Amino acid sequence: MPHAKSRLIVAVLAGLGVTAACVAVAAAQVTITEYPAGIGAWAGPWGITSGPDGALWFADRYGERIGRITTTGVLTEFPAGLTGPVGPMGIAAGSDGALWFTDSGVGRIGRITTAGVVTEYSAGIMPGAVPGWITAGPDGALWFTDNDNGRIGRIATSGVATEYWAGITAGAEPVCITTGWDGALWFTEVIGNRIGRITTSGEVTEFSAGITPGAAPEGITAGPDGAMWFTESTGNRIGRITTAGVVTEYSTGITPRSVPYGITAGSDGALWFTEQVGDRVGRITTAGVVTEYSTGLTPGSEAVAITRGPDGAVWFTEWGQSRIGRVAVSGHMIRRHLERATP
Repeated sequence: MPHAKSRLIVAVLAGLGVTAACVAVAAAQVTITEYPAGIGAWAGPWGITSGPDGALWFADRYGERIGRITTTGVLTEFPAGLTGPVGPMGIAAGSDGALWFTDSGVGRIGRITTAGVVTEYSAGIMPGAVPGWITAGPDGALWFTDNDNGRIGRIATSGVATEYWAGITAGAEPVCITTGWDGALWFTEVIGNRIGRITTSGEVTEFSAGITPGAAPEGITAGPDGAMWFTESTGNRIGRITTAGVVTEYSTGITPRSVPYGITAGSDGALWFTEQVGDRVGRITTAGVVTEYSTGLTPGSEAVAITRGPDGAVWFTEWGQSRIGRVAVSGHMIRRHLERATP
């Protein structure tokens, strides 16, 4: 029987047009909430990030919009200024207080202010480019993957881009990119089956030892243990790579053929990942212990990107159902982590 407080929260959420799993108040319980209101059908939300305004911002790939959702679920989409068709994919907060996104359909990098004003840039981007994911670099610029051309790009906040390809295996198809603990950028190569590292001066190193053949690395993030963690969409594993390039793979506890995709470090000291085909969100500790959650997720959700929100929850995009999802861990687990992190 759900706790009375749980029933009250669910009733309030239902009144706001929000679908939610039963809310549990016991320690270390997980609640998944979905927000469909305000997103058009067949929109295809993809990348998601925390913005400088305390909200979450996401790329609406097929709706050709940039979306904003508050931590209470209020959603706004901005269509003006995007070139289209089929464009926004990755998104990240820049050092200039704006959000930067990849416009994969037209080979451009876009910038949107928190007021919704869009500017797009193409200078320095190779013709035929398909920019994929994007991240804020340690040098104040934005770094992105150019999937089809097998390049890593850098764009200054002035809008001028540079692309690097020396050292990247031909046909590797870089996908996701993030800043590592060592001050370099780390990226996945879905076809090359490697993890790449690029310094801010453009020097590339690739790592393949320890990665299962045909694993198809996709998402990547900096873990709380000083290593990089990544997903293997075809290998159906979660990988860990040290900054020295030593790889460990974990598969126990992951549903077969679930296609792990996005990954992020949570507020609870673990890593959280999406399962695009499995209709689940997974959690893996730094010791490799996996737990999966599906209650509250609509069948066919096809969750892809995931990020830690400003509210301590993890937020993700549902490409298949055109929704934004939120995973909250009950206070006990998060409180312990925060207490450990307090000086």
